[in-house]
Amino acid sequence: MKRRILLVDDEVAILLTLKAVLEINGFDVDTAASGREGKAKLRANEYHMVITDMRMESSNAGAEVIAAARSASCHPAIALLTAFPLADEDWQALGADKMLVKPMHTRVLLQQIEKLLDSHMAKLRPCDDPASRPAPRSAIKANTAKSPAKKTAKRMPAAKRIAAKRTRSKKAAEASKRTAKKA
Repeated sequence: MKRRILLVDDEVAILLTLKAVLEINGFDVDTAASGREGKAKLRANEYHMVITDMRMESSNAGAEVIAAARSASCHPAIALLTAFPLADEDWQALGADKMLVKPMHTRVLLQQIEKLLDSHMAKLRPCDDPASRPAPRSAIKANTAKSPAKKTAKRMPAAKRIAAKRTRSKKAAEASKRTAKKA
């Protein structure tokens, strides 16, 4: 069984080069030249892995592809391929499993892809057997739902989380002062 990868990048040279490298190394590769096209392919096909650029037709196109991949029935491994590295908590909050920084040596890229696929496939059952698929993420999320405040906090960059925490602390201090004055 060939492992299927979806590459999503608006730079055609990168898209075609990566496609060739991956196909030479035994992968079945589909490509998409935009986030919109990538999301459509995710709805129509199943993949073992999605590798997406972050900035394409819009600054959040990559995040939209990641969200579509996370909600895909097959639960593919997701790698964010970018020339503009994000902080670990930011790309992880987007839902990516790995961040790959371009440019990258072919050998290193292949090693990282293999390692991610191996670890991800160990967690999940094969995509090709519908009876062995894990429960949809929506069902899993329903059982482990967090409060909306915690979900929002995880998606915020660190600086914004710290500022929000300070604001909450100030409001709590003001509330306790008002309570003390009333007593």
